[in-house]
Amino acid sequence: MDATAFHPSLWGDFFVKYKPPTAPKRGHMTERAELLKEEVRKTLKAAANQITNALDLIITLQRLGLDHHYENEISELLRFVYSSSDYDDKDLYVVSLRFYLLRKHGHCVSSDVFTSFKDEEGNFVVDDTKCLLSLYNAAYVRTHGEKVLDEAITFTRRQLEASLLDPLEPALADEVHLTLQTPLFRRLRILEAINYIPIYGKEAGRNEAILELAKLNFNLAQLIYCEELKEVTLWWKQLNVETNLSFIRDRIVECHFWMTGACCEPQYSLSRVIATKMTALITVLDDMMDTYSTTEEAMLLAEAIYSITKESFEWLLTYPELAKSLMNISRLLNDTASTKREQNAGQHVSTVQCYMLKHGTTMDEACEKIKELTEDSWKDMMELYLTPTEHPKLIAQTIVDFARTADYMYKETDGFTFSHTIKDMIAKLFVDPISLF
Repeated sequence: MDATAFHPSLWGDFFVKYKPPTAPKRGHMTERAELLKEEVRKTLKAAANQITNALDLIITLQRLGLDHHYENEISELLRFVYSSSDYDDKDLYVVSLRFYLLRKHGHCVSSDVFTSFKDEEGNFVVDDTKCLLSLYNAAYVRTHGEKVLDEAITFTRRQLEASLLDPLEPALADEVHLTLQTPLFRRLRILEAINYIPIYGKEAGRNEAILELAKLNFNLAQLIYCEELKEVTLWWKQLNVETNLSFIRDRIVECHFWMTGACCEPQYSLSRVIATKMTALITVLDDMMDTYSTTEEAMLLAEAIYSITKESFEWLLTYPELAKSLMNISRLLNDTASTKREQNAGQHVSTVQCYMLKHGTTMDEACEKIKELTEDSWKDMMELYLTPTEHPKLIAQTIVDFARTADYMYKETDGFTFSHTIKDMIAKLFVDPISLF
């Protein structure tokens, strides 16, 4: 591929000079956030007496990006929910939300709970939009062989698309659009907070303390992200990429966006910085292989990589199958998104091209089949995620978060290469604070 096909950086040294407008208010925002955290903690403890309220509160905190402040309280509540039968098992919204949250937190609950919501002909009996949304999201934490969840996705998607033809409350309409675009389990957590804060602000039953805390929490995290971006941008500039490596994708901000999507909590700042630098260097190697090196040079680099011993990756090999699912999802999504670009550049060795040659299909048919294989890999990942292990759950959660970033970056197009497609969301995450009023 001609190096000129890669557009230059959209950000340059923007974050070296950028001064967030909320920076002077950092001290006040921190103090206010600490007060609100304790107020919300009391609300969370009070919800323990009623399962439906507890489930609603947990999902709200998660979607607003606040759940990491209450990990112990949420885990304790969900253990109670898991062991208790004191809920309305005929309320599809509650059953779906309970199923979703328990599976998301590693509890292996049966999908048989949904069979009672089907009629004698095997069709789901539900027309309430809120219930449809809850069922649709629950169905995406499926594993292999769960036919009832496969059927639920087909049914609810059709019903949700039809619901948009009728007037809906603004907050509910926004929810439907967002859900049809990406089911809840696959959304990047930090971007979900950005998208959900204005939706939650429209809800009649919103908790004002939770809403204010969500806004403060995001703005404070944004200040940390900007500090990290300044550091990695200066490091990248020292490499003089524009001059020395003009043939590679200049995407240091996009690398940080990717790592923030997978690991967004403020306490993991150092991890994000290191991972951003590693991803940038991997991009250099990738583009050297694909766009610059001769076949002989590429083989030498490949041999050097292949010579690394398994012992060097011992920490990753503790989760070999889960990591394999992540790599399958990333590879399949990447190949599907970048096929047309690589074909135009004369590169033919990709998953899509191989499938077309082997099965004699069109590109569209091959891409559709690969989407099916990607869904199978998501099912593999969920099965492994639900499998008990002696290792910290954080490892599995982070691997799933990386799968979510791959889904976001490559779902519609190659967002990393053609980064103008994600520029607006990068600005929302790193540049635009959320108004407190």
